[in-house]
Amino acid sequence: MICVSRIVTFLNLKKHTTANKNIIVSAIKQRRNIISNMSEIDQSIGFERPRLVAKKILAKSQGEGQGAVVRRSIGRPELKSLDPFLMLDEFSVSPPAGFPDHPHRGFETVTYVLKGGVTHQDFAGHKGTIHAGEVQWMTAGRGIVHSEMPAGDGPNTGLQLWINLSSKDKMMEPRYQELLKEDIPSAENEGVEVKVIAGESMGIHSPVYTRTPTMYLDFTLKPDSHYHQNIPESWNAFVYIIEGEGVFGIPNAGPASAHHILVLGPVGEGLSVWNKSDKVLRFILVGGEPINEPVVQHGPFVMNTQAQIDKTIEDYYYGKNGFELAKQWRSK
Repeated sequence: MICVSRIVTFLNLKKHTTANKNIIVSAIKQRRNIISNMSEIDQSIGFERPRLVAKKILAKSQGEGQGAVVRRSIGRPELKSLDPFLMLDEFSVSPPAGFPDHPHRGFETVTYVLKGGVTHQDFAGHKGTIHAGEVQWMTAGRGIVHSEMPAGDGPNTGLQLWINLSSKDKMMEPRYQELLKEDIPSAENEGVEVKVIAGESMGIHSPVYTRTPTMYLDFTLKPDSHYHQNIPESWNAFVYIIEGEGVFGIPNAGPASAHHILVLGPVGEGLSVWNKSDKVLRFILVGGEPINEPVVQHGPFVMNTQAQIDKTIEDYYYGKNGFELAKQWRSK
């Protein structure tokens, strides 16, 4: 950077010399160019305090359900949870495999279909199918028994996220929010497209109501594009890469590729991302406000104490306190 005081001193000492005037004019122009270039660089760099990648984990394939295959990134030894998030699976399932009748209590499941479809049934009579680009946001609350099965031939793929509920909401009545393609707002700017499943981006908001304050954004970046997304500073957040590879946090970070989860550090204004490759980059950015309560999990039951888990198992076994229909119901 050029020091202005030195320029002024030089001007006072040599102000009658034409050659020196030209030097000064050239120096001033150079400084202006530096400032201009810095402004352009700042726009590409993004935040003064970006969220950096604190942990990077490859989600490896494993069996789940009845013949299904999942890549689990949250809910495994390397990352047991990330308050308020309990589990994230990237699933692939083809008939006759699937996720037959099973219970839940104490949290929410968010199913986002990437390819094919998933048919859902539960013991309260709810039934429906969501297809590629569509979402089911299910609040299990005090208790649900349901099935999730592939809706078409070939691999049906998607993401399922488990979000914890606070102690005051764990025994609420179950509820559903289903978002068809046309219900999910989207925006595009300079090679970046975002679908806003929950929260806000590019000035658009999702209609979804989240018990636990949550953002869920599906980004697609064309080659040589970049974007900077704000994240509430008190929230935990992560990236899961669906396709391609990108640079996250700072421009000189190493690239991360498909099937990796990137846990973002707690300090910073938001996420900066660059697609420096020659292929499309697609990822989800998910953030949530921590609940900061004890978590005791037993499979599909998530409560605050072991005594509550014991009571939940008893309720499910004897068909009471939300599981009254469990013994008689079977999916079709």
